[in-house]
Amino acid sequence: MLTVLAFALLTGAPQVAPVDTFNTRVMRGKMVEAGPTGPAYQKLFWAKTGNPMTDALRGCIASNIPADKSPFTLVVDISPDGHPLNVEVRAPTPIAKCLASQFSTWTFPAPPKLPDAINYPIEIDVSM
Repeated sequence: MLTVLAFALLTGAPQVAPVDTFNTRVMRGKMVEAGPTGPAYQKLFWAKTGNPMTDALRGCIASNIPADKSPFTLVVDISPDGHPLNVEVRAPTPIAKCLASQFSTWTFPAPPKLPDAINYPIEIDVSM
């Protein structure tokens, strides 16, 4: 009886949609940014990243003429030693992918330790 029930559940049960890890990561980045360590790290992060990111974005636009200047979101995990991991963008336009490619090679200030994670999530909304 148990085998029949298990088989029925396996074959007739609706499939559960996979978790959208991109949106989950974006939300986590926003929560961390709004948390106790967020403002101080954001200040350090943007002091180092602001100008290089602007320059990289300009270069990406120039190398992708005609440029699709649609807004996009970049999400990244910063390792304890400041290296970017799991860099991902949505919408994956040529400019977004170009910026993500450059972003993934940079080094950032070491982030504060989080109680429930090894890496520090960052999300960036880009509008032009």
